[in-house]
Amino acid sequence: MANFTTIEAASRERAGKGAARATRREGKVPGVIYGAKLPPTLIALDPRLVLRELHKSGWRSRLYEVTVDGTPVRALIRDVQFHPVTDKPEHVDFQRLAAGEKIHVTVQVVFLNEGTSPGLKRGGVLNIVRHTVEVYVDPENIPEHFEADLGNRDINDAIRWSDLVGTEGTRNTVGRDFVIATVAAPTKIEVTAEQAAAGVVAPSAKGRAPAKPAAAPASGKAPPKPAAAKTGGKK
Repeated sequence: MANFTTIEAASRERAGKGAARATRREGKVPGVIYGAKLPPTLIALDPRLVLRELHKSGWRSRLYEVTVDGTPVRALIRDVQFHPVTDKPEHVDFQRLAAGEKIHVTVQVVFLNEGTSPGLKRGGVLNIVRHTVEVYVDPENIPEHFEADLGNRDINDAIRWSDLVGTEGTRNTVGRDFVIATVAAPTKIEVTAEQAAAGVVAPSAKGRAPAKPAAAPASGKAPPKPAAAKTGGKK
């Protein structure tokens, strides 16, 4: 059974920018609940409750039971509009959930066992292609996150959609077995003390070693300086 987070709201009668501004003057955040082939429900929320939920990770896929004047409505937060200067929430859009109707949600990917990955132990780099995955799922079975196990991954190994744990009952929106992350080979080239003494240096960012200084003549004397150019006319 899916877990729902309860959030209290009050109904408001009028729609429009003027009504929304009036709601904000009262210290509330205006919002709307739409979807499931029902008329939209206009609501007003306590800004502290809104900020509490936004400060939690994964709020886009969290299930809510919005209690509007005592009547519970199951929904997802679909969009939040923020003030351009203060970044305070100014409007919240909820999508009403209908039983049996699959919805489009974004689910976070959590990476596990980085400390035991053979590839990462050998200096490999975890290259994350997707931190989240968009899926279609029934509202009752929305996962909190997917898990990617790095415990047995070596250099050049890839983690794909089919490797994730917790995808049962979901269908990705891409329609194929795409890459989530790879363990890439290390890019830093170490130079030992002996190599440094012998004048060996690591390649530059473009893959080429910097030019070596010109060698001194065999006699050991420094090369002669070029003659200075003469100026002025004949005396």
